[in-house]
Amino acid sequence: MIAQGIMTFLLLTVGKLYAGYGRYSHKTTRFYLNAKIAWMTQEMWSAIIPAAALLHALQRGQQLSPVQALLFAMFLMHYTWRSFAYPWMQRGGKPMPVYIWLMASAFCMFNGYLQGHGILQKGAEGSNQRIGMRHALGLSTWAAGWAVNLHSDHILRNLRQPGESGYRIPRGGAFEWVSGANYLGEIVEWAGFAAAAGSLPAAAFAFFTLCNIGPRAWHHHQWYKKQFDDYPRNRRALIPFVL
Repeated sequence: MIAQGIMTFLLLTVGKLYAGYGRYSHKTTRFYLNAKIAWMTQEMWSAIIPAAALLHALQRGQQLSPVQALLFAMFLMHYTWRSFAYPWMQRGGKPMPVYIWLMASAFCMFNGYLQGHGILQKGAEGSNQRIGMRHALGLSTWAAGWAVNLHSDHILRNLRQPGESGYRIPRGGAFEWVSGANYLGEIVEWAGFAAAAGSLPAAAFAFFTLCNIGPRAWHHHQWYKKQFDDYPRNRRALIPFVL
């Protein structure tokens, strides 16, 4: 996944490619899926697969440590929301190309398996492993990132009234500092998860998230500046006051 992250970052930056969904969707294929259906069915594997791994482990009599229970709660809370609530709250949404949906689904299956089994492997540290300072700091970072992500999604969702199309400048919350506030929140969220997990699979996922949606925040920033003459000049792409 680390190599995949590096390759993705290079394609999206040096290669100047755009992930072809949302505002960057182009009529390069005849095969599309409804945005809500596509989002749910691609993301749901990140919830279903680790949940199935957890249930299988419990049926075999494995006892979870407090740390394992915490990590499963963090991961499953995010993806249960992202899969089964978030898509249906969105207004509109351009149809998603089937090839994008297939790639996203494959990644979510792989990552769901990787994170679920990675958490279960934490059992090697002992079922009595207690939640310590590192886990608490990771949880706090994760919660802060998720809060930014949720609030930013709320702002974006309410830019349009029912039946409206087109784009507007997002304002409020972390959007006062960066164009990709929702992406910043998710990057911080998974960095916190990786800190709490202290494992290679979690760190690799956090790294891939940065490589994948970090460039999209930059693309959004450049797009906003071209579309709106009154776009705030002091707003950055992803890192407040820096980038």
